[in-house]
Amino acid sequence: MATQHSRSAARLMMAPAVVLLLGWMLVPLTMTLWFSFKKYLPLRGGDLGWVGFDNYVRFVTSSSFWPSVWTTLTIVGGVLIITIVLGVLLAILLNQPMWGQGIVRILVIAPFFVMPTVSALVWKNMFMDPVNGLFAHLWKFFGAEPMVWLTEASLESIILIVSWQWLPFATLILLTAIQSLDGEQLEASEMDGATPLARFGYIVLPHLGRAITIVLLIQTIFLLSIFAEIFVTTQGAFGTKTLTYLIFQRVLESQNIGLGSAGGVYAIILANIVAIFLMRIVGKNLDA
Repeated sequence: MATQHSRSAARLMMAPAVVLLLGWMLVPLTMTLWFSFKKYLPLRGGDLGWVGFDNYVRFVTSSSFWPSVWTTLTIVGGVLIITIVLGVLLAILLNQPMWGQGIVRILVIAPFFVMPTVSALVWKNMFMDPVNGLFAHLWKFFGAEPMVWLTEASLESIILIVSWQWLPFATLILLTAIQSLDGEQLEASEMDGATPLARFGYIVLPHLGRAITIVLLIQTIFLLSIFAEIFVTTQGAFGTKTLTYLIFQRVLESQNIGLGSAGGVYAIILANIVAIFLMRIVGKNLDA
C-alpha cells in the first residue's frame, strides 16, 4: 500500500512532465485566442491593432463556413462507419488460424504507417487516375466508361482514401480485444446450439464495445483535423473543403493571422462538441 511519502515522491517526479504538457497545450491555445482578436498581417504591416470579435463574425458569416463544417462531419462519420464495420470483420478473420498469419497481420496493419501525403498520392495516381489508374482499367475491362473519381465522387474518394489509412488502426485495436475473449464462452454457446450470427451478436459484439469506443474517440480527434489528403487530391474543390482546409485557405488568401486564429477557435469548439457527444453517448461503454 502506497504511503504518503511515496505518493508525494510520485507527484514530484511527474510534475516536470505535467508542466511541460500543460505548457505545450496552453501556450499555443493562448496565442491563438490572443491573435483571434487582432488584425495581424505579417506581410502587410504586421500588427494593425485590436478588432474585437470582427474576425469571428467574418469567419462564421462566410458562405463556406457551414458547408465546411458539414463536410468535416460527413468525412468523419463516413470514415468511422467504414473502419469500424470492416475493422470488426477483419479482426474476426485475422483471429482465425491460417497459414502465414503473422505476415498477413503485418500486411493488413502496414497502411497505417504510410504518411497521409504519400497515401493520397498513391490513390490519386495509381488507383483513381481516369486514364492510367487501376480503377479506370477495371472499368474498361467490364466495358464501362472510366470514372473521374476526384471530380464526380470527390467526397466519397476522400472518405475511401482516409478509411484505407485508418482501417489498420481500428483492426489492430479490435483484434486485440477479440483475442481477450474467453473461448470457453463461445464453445459453450456453440454446444447450446447458438448460430454464428447469434454468437457474434450476443457475445462478440458486446465484448468489443469498449474497444469500439476507444477507436471512435481516438479516430475522431484526428479526423476532425484532416488536411493533407484534401490538399494533395482536390485542394478543397468539388465539395471537399473541410473546416481545417477553410482555415488554411482563409489565411493564405487574406494573409490575416487573426482571421485564421478565429477559425482555429471555431475548430476547437467543434472538436469539443463532438468529443462531449461521443463521451456521453458512446463513452458510457467504458463504464460498463
